[in-house]
Amino acid sequence: VKEKYWIMSEFWLISAPGDKTNLQAWERMNTVTSKSNLSSNSKFHIPDLKVGTLDALVGLSDELGKLDSFAERSLWYMVYISVVSLLTKLLLLHPSVIKKIVQYIGEVMEDSKDKVQENLLANGVDLISYLTRFEWDMAKYPIKQPLKNISEALAKQVTQIEADLKTRSAAYNNIKGNLQSLEKKTVGNLLTRTLADIVHKEDFVLNSEYLITLLVVVPKSGYVQWQKTYESLSDMVVPRSTKMIAEDAEGGLFTVTLFRKVMDDFKAKARENRFMVREFYFDEKELKCEKEELMKLASDKKQQYGPLLRWLKVNFSEAFVAWIHVKALRVFVESVLRYGLPVNFQAMLLQPNRKSVKRLRDVLNVAFKHLDEVAAASIMDPGIDIPGLQLSNQEYYPYVYFKIDLSLLDGS
Repeated sequence: VKEKYWIMSEFWLISAPGDKTNLQAWERMNTVTSKSNLSSNSKFHIPDLKVGTLDALVGLSDELGKLDSFAERSLWYMVYISVVSLLTKLLLLHPSVIKKIVQYIGEVMEDSKDKVQENLLANGVDLISYLTRFEWDMAKYPIKQPLKNISEALAKQVTQIEADLKTRSAAYNNIKGNLQSLEKKTVGNLLTRTLADIVHKEDFVLNSEYLITLLVVVPKSGYVQWQKTYESLSDMVVPRSTKMIAEDAEGGLFTVTLFRKVMDDFKAKARENRFMVREFYFDEKELKCEKEELMKLASDKKQQYGPLLRWLKVNFSEAFVAWIHVKALRVFVESVLRYGLPVNFQAMLLQPNRKSVKRLRDVLNVAFKHLDEVAAASIMDPGIDIPGLQLSNQEYYPYVYFKIDLSLLDGS
């Protein structure tokens, strides 16, 4: 139950305008949520990213002043639409790739699926710890470059992970599939399973111009009848030539030696008596190749297992870390669009108490309703259409809000 808890955890990543020390928004949110233990909270640290083309909007203040706040927000949104659009695609892409990796880890681990969760780490720590202690990776995503460059780097990284996953999984699945096909031949009843691990050279009369040894599957209930009748099922059956060389729950596999020229007649008579002759002729080289192929595939699978699982763990971490950086970018972009310049907001991460989700939403809406009267109105009446942003069909609150739902990892 404890393991399942964090997999199903939902986090709310929100932001509100800050003061000089960014304490007011944090304290306001902490105060209203802690009274009734509505959520567990932590600051979400986003560095001073490069605003980029929004600087040009400062010079457009006269034109923007002619528009109401909704149209102003719409213009800012239009200027930044390419970045926001790309980030939106990234947010859709990352969970998809992450879930593919998680599902494939489960497939690779096969009989150890209960241990999948302990392999899902981000930068060496569990996912909740990474989220609640998030730090921007300055080395991987330098903050002095334009936001669009960062988002393109993230897209390239995750796209490459997905491409590599397809290549690696295809190679491993090919070996695994071929091995499973051969292994399936070693199970089943004596009528269908491979006999490579059952028969031996000394069970057969080989290299004879006149004689041949056949294999016959006899039901357990027919053992006595077989012993009494096999010599008389056809002419030219070698007396006392039968021997049981294998047995399963349904019956036994018997050898019988006879002259080649009566083979077809013997098969027909055997079938009439519910004795089934296997279409099998001993070929030492062929049986050896089959055994060697099975051993080779088993060895190849074992050799690839470790490196593949390590790659999956590393790249799950990479994809998850990239995904959370995209969330941070979205918060930054949306906060600038929503709250304006200069950049000043506080991002916060909330983990709602499961039983208090609705209450938490109501409390936050009340606490931050002063940020946006129109947003407050839309909460009261979801049917209201807000010009420009078309928010009537989206989740919209007075504060910037994004959900981080780890249930995307459920079912691994």
